[in-house]
Amino acid sequence: MAVERLFVDTWAWLVLANDRDPAFDSVSRLRGAATNQASAWVTTDYVLDETMTRLFAGATFPLARRFMEGVFEASSQGLLDIEHVTPERFAQAWRLRLRYRDKPRISFADLTSFVVMRELGLREILTADAHFEHVGMGFVRKP
Repeated sequence: MAVERLFVDTWAWLVLANDRDPAFDSVSRLRGAATNQASAWVTTDYVLDETMTRLFAGATFPLARRFMEGVFEASSQGLLDIEHVTPERFAQAWRLRLRYRDKPRISFADLTSFVVMRELGLREILTADAHFEHVGMGFVRKP
């Protein structure tokens, strides 16, 4: 059974890095369902930037390093697509920043995620961040 491709936000990575997080079990189940499907999960270099910054600030260095090396290994095995924010995607995110002037708390990283998700035709996102639904672009949060 094919699993729909899922965009993975910073929140989900941080949950997976902390087995004491209340959402750990539900996020882990989603990861398990996609384990053997190539490219089932998608994220961006900007999301991973946020993840690394928060993870290395809040966890021990060995744990943070092991977790991030696991993410990179999943990518090298084709289980995770890491999309890069190109100059064109950056410019589109900037236009969204101007468009959503009434939503100043949306991070620029989230705006780049909106661009990538829209470009790739992804609707579902693994996040607790309500901004993805507030922009009216048809995104659906999981879990």
